[in-house]
Amino acid sequence: MKFEHELFHGTLIKRYKRFLADVKLDSGEIVTAHCANSGSMLGLKDEGNEVWLSPATNPKAKLNYKWEIVQVENVPVGINTSLPNRLVEEAILDGTISELQGYQNLKREVKYGENSRIDIFLSGSTYGKPDCYVEIKNVTMSREKGIGEFPDAVTSRGTKHLKELGDMVDQGYRSVMLYLAQRPDIKNMRIASDIDPTYADALKVAKDKGVEAYCYKCDISPSAINVDKMVPILDV
Repeated sequence: MKFEHELFHGTLIKRYKRFLADVKLDSGEIVTAHCANSGSMLGLKDEGNEVWLSPATNPKAKLNYKWEIVQVENVPVGINTSLPNRLVEEAILDGTISELQGYQNLKREVKYGENSRIDIFLSGSTYGKPDCYVEIKNVTMSREKGIGEFPDAVTSRGTKHLKELGDMVDQGYRSVMLYLAQRPDIKNMRIASDIDPTYADALKVAKDKGVEAYCYKCDISPSAINVDKMVPILDV
């Protein structure tokens, strides 16, 4: 996925109220950007970090910029949680995610479960596979070099989604929990059970039911973000 417009480079002043970030651009101007990330962003929001912002293209947007990338210890990390669904869709269509090939139809945001919407629904398998429900989670946290972690905060919504994926397996469908690490430096991924033990337990239950779990990492630059390759998930 190429960014539609050239990104603006600057220095993070602070992230606050979850969805706001003050940034000093290279021009010296201080702007407030939309932070499309409801997580804790543990390890990513320190004052002085390099950041890249995209210009707002929606005329109804209240802010003129959106925070896209932060650089931590020379590693670019994508923090915009509105991008993973699009990135995964592109990676399915171009064949990068081999585990999700062989379906003729791909839809986004399909209603299912208890008043939920699945991120991607695949149907019409050419190999006789059941229709597939794909839930996508954005991974940005890394507290140990080379290891990505999810979640970075307690996520009751994420736990609910795991239960619903398991319910779809019970009904004869295929379900996939796909973790997308928007950082190029990880070699493995694990569940942060110390942060949310309930989520960790829910994933084990879902896996026992037959829910598949995969993690893919991304290549990231100020010009583009693309899904790269799968990395192992530890202890699942």
